[in-house]
Amino acid sequence: MIALLQRVNWAHIHIDGQKTAQIGRGLLVLLGIERDDDSSKADRLLQKLLHYRVFPDEEGRMNRSLRDIQGELLLVSQFTLAATTDKGTRPGFSSAMAPEQAEALYDYMVGQAAKEPIVLATGSFGADMKVALENDGPVTFSLRVS
Repeated sequence: MIALLQRVNWAHIHIDGQKTAQIGRGLLVLLGIERDDDSSKADRLLQKLLHYRVFPDEEGRMNRSLRDIQGELLLVSQFTLAATTDKGTRPGFSSAMAPEQAEALYDYMVGQAAKEPIVLATGSFGADMKVALENDGPVTFSLRVS
């Protein structure tokens, strides 16, 4: 399971010209689901996202987590993160989980995140989304749980 997280001042999603989700200060997380991923990996990744220290403390050091700052979380499925790119000039997607299974695991992770005391917004699995954001820093990290 791969997460590309971006520390943002704000982020929002438009689908078919309509704003469908938005957050203020927090994390925009693009989520790639691979063939061997399961609910235990989703649980570990969610906890890592909630506790990963990417927000500045009083001295400007990255010592605060999403929970510490009472930040907001926007989860967006993005199967292209699971692409293999080591050969040629065209990505391969054989390592990505099949869409039906990936959607179920994405829904599971969203359900688990909804139980947390955070503001949560989500993308729409499989939709053509327009994602806008103001990256704070910029700060962007790629996380993987295996």
